Amino acid sequence: MDALGSIIGTRLPSPTNFINMSSRCMAIRLASQDNLSHCSVTYRRHILAKASPPSKVVLQKAGSKYQGLGCRCSASETVSCMTNDDTSQKSTQRKRLAVFVSGGGSNFKAIHEATKQGLVHGDITVLVTDKPGCGGAEYARDNQIPVVIFPGSKSSPDGVSAAELVATLRKFEVDFLLLAGYLKLIPIELVQAFRRSILNIHPSLLPAFGGKGFYGLKVHEAVIGSGARYSGPTVHFVDEQYDTGRILAQRVVPVLTDDTAEQLAARVLSQEHQVYVEVVTALCEDRIVWRDDGVPLIRSRDNSDKLY
Repeated sequence: MDALGSIIGTRLPSPTNFINMSSRCMAIRLASQDNLSHCSVTYRRHILAKASPPSKVVLQKAGSKYQGLGCRCSASETVSCMTNDDTSQKSTQRKRLAVFVSGGGSNFKAIHEATKQGLVHGDITVLVTDKPGCGGAEYARDNQIPVVIFPGSKSSPDGVSAAELVATLRKFEVDFLLLAGYLKLIPIELVQAFRRSILNIHPSLLPAFGGKGFYGLKVHEAVIGSGARYSGPTVHFVDEQYDTGRILAQRVVPVLTDDTAEQLAARVLSQEHQVYVEVVTALCEDRIVWRDDGVPLIRSRDNSDKLY
């Protein structure tokens, strides 16, 4: 399989489980585990055929809904499917991400590390901040990630307008916007330009303890003061208001009887880093699906019939 992979310019997993192979040619279909009739990802198709002499292989590209190697010899056409857990990741282009921060950017750093380790099939191409001196902006500069200041102010004369920000993100060919501790309200121009493409993470179980003024320790103080027994982070799509977009994922942590706001914040933050990376991973693999009533769900990588 390594030899075949080197010929066609694709790394093929081993062992490969062939369902069908003819004596005169073979076909391998590199497809997702999704049922082919329900595959939501657009693939390319490659054609591999044996030629004479036997050692010569002809590779030809053709348009198709699926990616694979199809038989084009005189024998009956055969197609063999190959199982690969990471197919959805390998079959899609790497996504280009913009991250928005106002502070230290711990979630930004967690996502960036995941992209470097290959866990997220995407790259952070630009950082947006309203505080050019914050820890997240310094981290971006240290990692050669361009920094854009938004919005502009007297203290940040280099800041851009909403229209300029949209144009800048288009220039960077950004696919998704990820808010990671960004405290400003996202302008309507941005929401409309990137509909269903902006995510935020909030440190409570929305819709509780969300909205304007609920950020940082204020959220955790309110949770403890209410007597709530559970809290946790929420990842949601962004609309024109604070924390009212459709919920995509949540994690639950206990609120202990003797918790301080700082202790609860640390417990929630550890879950934030995990759930945000998991959601961005699914986002970059095109595994977000929308229910008929407008609720977003995540399709399991291991079982295409499972949504959560």
